[in-house]
Amino acid sequence: MSLKERYLQIEERIQKACIRSGRKREEIILLAASKTQPVEKILEAYECGIRYFGENRVQEGMEKIDMLKDYKDIHWHLIGGLQTNKAKYAVKYFEMIHSVDRQELVDELEKRASKLGKVQEGLIEVNFGEESKFGVREENLKTLFDYTLTKKHLKIVGLMAIPPYFENPEDVRPFFRKLRLLKEDLEKSFNVKLPHLSMGMSHDFEVAIEEGATIVRIGTALFGERR
Repeated sequence: MSLKERYLQIEERIQKACIRSGRKREEIILLAASKTQPVEKILEAYECGIRYFGENRVQEGMEKIDMLKDYKDIHWHLIGGLQTNKAKYAVKYFEMIHSVDRQELVDELEKRASKLGKVQEGLIEVNFGEESKFGVREENLKTLFDYTLTKKHLKIVGLMAIPPYFENPEDVRPFFRKLRLLKEDLEKSFNVKLPHLSMGMSHDFEVAIEEGATIVRIGTALFGERR
């Protein structure tokens, strides 16, 4: 199956999930998770109409962004965990960082964005208790969010999570719902608007959309299995 055919299938699934949940298609950003994909594949996805791409590693992302710098309408997001010493490159290259998860990183992003005269958009990554993953524990979320509000050059616009993997996508639904409720609680507690929920990947994005996702990160379903 060609990338174009896979894209059309994904689009159809997104549309149906929107209909089921009474949402509009334009509320959802299809973020192509382009980790390890060559620039040619990214351009193939671009030709299909995709304009949002997510990279896991700063270095790999920088190389691709430089190669595609003439494509001014591409939005680049960093979706992998971010080491503090890479923050200056992340701020320079990426429009949104999905993995803000600790005060030390908040400080570094603020410092680097300030130097560039930029307001860096970010999402706080929430960890639902898995030791092997990045993210702030939900009991520490409010403290971290409160801390980000003291910064002028970092703007948190929502939450992100990578829930545990389940064969049956329905088993992931409680985690997606919990992330939405955490976002709504922050909005209420701090009287702010957080427009984004980045959740859902290739095998469970429909459930994520039904539970309120605004960004779905799709790699395998779009690009095919990694060889």
